[in-house]
Amino acid sequence: MADKEAGSGDTGPRETAPTSAYSSPARSLGDTGITPLSPSHIVNDADPNVSEQPTFLVVVAIDFGTTSSGYAYSFTKEPECIHVMRRWEGGDPGVSNQKTPTTILLTPERKFHSFGYAARDFYHDLDPNEAKQWLYLERFKMKLHTTGDLTLETDLTAANGKKIKALEIFAYALQYFKEQALKELSDQAGSEFENSDVRWVITVPAIWKQPAKQFMRQAAYQAGLASPENSEQLIIALEPEAASIYCRKLRLHQMIELSSKAAVNGYSSRDTVGAGFAQAKEHVRRNRQSRTFLVENVIGEIWSELEEGDKYVVVDSGGGTVDLTVHQIRLPEGHLKELYKATGGPYGSLGVDYEFEKLLCKIFGEDFIEQFKIKRPAAWVDLMIAFESRKRAAAPDRTNPLNITLPFSFIDYYKKFRGHSVEHALRKSNVDFVKWSSQGMLRMSPDAMNALFKPTIDSIIEHLRDLFQKPEVSAVKFLFLVGGFAEAPLLQQAVQAAFGDKCRIIIPQDVGLTILKGAVLFGLDPAVIKVRRSPLTYGVGVLNRYVEGKHPPEKLLVKDGTRWCTDVFDKFISADQSVALGELVKRSYTPAKPSQLVIVINVYSSERDDVSFITDPGVRKCGSLRLDLTGAGGAAVPARREIQTLMQFGDTEIKATAVDIATSKSVKVGIDFLNY
Repeated sequence: MADKEAGSGDTGPRETAPTSAYSSPARSLGDTGITPLSPSHIVNDADPNVSEQPTFLVVVAIDFGTTSSGYAYSFTKEPECIHVMRRWEGGDPGVSNQKTPTTILLTPERKFHSFGYAARDFYHDLDPNEAKQWLYLERFKMKLHTTGDLTLETDLTAANGKKIKALEIFAYALQYFKEQALKELSDQAGSEFENSDVRWVITVPAIWKQPAKQFMRQAAYQAGLASPENSEQLIIALEPEAASIYCRKLRLHQMIELSSKAAVNGYSSRDTVGAGFAQAKEHVRRNRQSRTFLVENVIGEIWSELEEGDKYVVVDSGGGTVDLTVHQIRLPEGHLKELYKATGGPYGSLGVDYEFEKLLCKIFGEDFIEQFKIKRPAAWVDLMIAFESRKRAAAPDRTNPLNITLPFSFIDYYKKFRGHSVEHALRKSNVDFVKWSSQGMLRMSPDAMNALFKPTIDSIIEHLRDLFQKPEVSAVKFLFLVGGFAEAPLLQQAVQAAFGDKCRIIIPQDVGLTILKGAVLFGLDPAVIKVRRSPLTYGVGVLNRYVEGKHPPEKLLVKDGTRWCTDVFDKFISADQSVALGELVKRSYTPAKPSQLVIVINVYSSERDDVSFITDPGVRKCGSLRLDLTGAGGAAVPARREIQTLMQFGDTEIKATAVDIATSKSVKVGIDFLNY
């Protein structure tokens, strides 16, 4: 009847765990195999139990950004009010922000000391020799994106060059947010708020690979936000999805439209960029005192123009990455469907900082800059803060120069290092658009500043161009520009110039807080995102009947007179296939040998769609189900015993289950990308 046996490889061939000397992983475990009951059926039904959500009093969303972070919350009783966190101590000249820098400081004993402005200011005030003992980290979130083989052991490097486990740092940061939020909630409620009253939402870039998303969840468990037992207390939300949910609620006065397609509020589009922004800034200034945002329980005007099947792009440009996501509307409830899997890359506003650093190296020498960062880490941080506030003043039509204050210790250390002055270096370097002003500042022409933005903005535009060429992305109605970097007029102008004639370009007013607010809305109603694209192909390792001429000879395994082909990758779902949240995919198997006492099913994943064998390049093991078959009272077991395997696709988690139908014994496993 069935001609396949699901065999179970114990370990993949590329792993460093001590494996047996077998060339094929399936051979060592030949006795735990199972055969599918044919025809193998797939049932795509959402699990009915998913809707029974535990009740929480409040939803708190944490936007853990590359350059800045923050949280916002809403009480489930009044979901239309979103409160953004209290203003933090500190703050920078020229940078008004409800968020705090993503910086963390540990004592020389590696204990948590402070976060955000407090960490930065304390570190800055330390004596330079003492500062070398302290561990100061910033922008560490990018490490999760750039590390190819992320594990729970991955290290980060502090400003003083010392290494520390990334998991510890992320857990410290999340724990800090947890304490701040609970404290604020308790103060507001006048009584102690318990962690169990809170549903937490943490946002991550959609382009992150699965291991990074799982890493964030592990860090949250370590920080005590939730636990593996009540995993539903924590939702990992994708940043552009959160932005998308918020954009649906926008009213006309809450956004600025940049496209040439329409005149807004009586302005032509040329005026809009300037005038719209002046208006917006005024609006934001008025609202800065108020930290509570009302989200009307209606669909915004822009949104009401969207019809069934309409598509829009969300461009989420933050500090570290740019995420592009294409969504489509599904009426009547206006659920979102992800049309094209998230793309993007490390083109955040940090790219501008790197260009500035390159410029400094060109003027003062790379050797000096490297030394200065190590010897005077706090002054380097100061210099980058000064640059940050000028960076925000860059605009396409700016004519007057931008001045960047050089810290005294920079000028001083340079003289010691080179034996001549900073001024001399500037005169000698052939960088003509950066001058020295007598007040001890670097004076940059607007062109010089714009040139620092150019590589990053070009990457974003090019990426969008590629995206617009995809057939799934034809006829896009709107482009929503969100995220911290979307505040940059230079980026707005570039997007407008490139795509203003293709679709309407919309920027929410408090664009840096869009994701945070959307994440709160997502936590209040997680069912709003209905369909995602699977980022990976998933399947199990099986044995098939060996067919001469079709199967490679090195995969032949003869067992009890039967010829098997080993290592076959049996697909559950393909990369880029649409998956509804909560969707179940089922397969039924039966043990290969009636006498078998245990079966093992290994789950594998691959970024590619065309996978035939679990030994193909890029296939990695990400889960293992071991089911004990004893204890069915012998005789009562049917001749062909049914073992059902189910995979359920959740928010960023995937759960696999195997059930022995005869005994109702079952075993569950979360797909794991960090420990295999």
